[in-house]
Amino acid sequence: MSTATYELLAVSQQVWNLTAAFIGGLIVAGALIWAVRVGMRVMDQESPRPTPEQQPKLPESGAVREMREMREPDEMPKVARSGSRLMPYEIHHSGSRTGKDQQRKRWLPGSSGAFGSGGPGHV
Repeated sequence: MSTATYELLAVSQQVWNLTAAFIGGLIVAGALIWAVRVGMRVMDQESPRPTPEQQPKLPESGAVREMREMREPDEMPKVARSGSRLMPYEIHHSGSRTGKDQQRKRWLPGSSGAFGSGGPGHV
């Protein structure tokens, strides 16, 4: 085989590669166009967006503010050793009552830090 034959074979292979890439690009472009058209059709079927008059407004009394309160823990019921175990529906929700003392507990200098903080702990 001569060099010319090899050149013809190489060129024909490049033509097939170029043609395959062009067809693949057309398929991708067609899929993107189809997806945009389907998306536009779906948006047309959705309910219209609310107008500014339909937007939520503040109540007449003004903005609702945060309320802080200290809650009392609800103690676990005592069960005798020979008694049956407690089931989840027998345990009350935690912190279900407003506490008598509404003062926040503050950190005291010299007391322990958080677990793993490297502090000296209670001194």
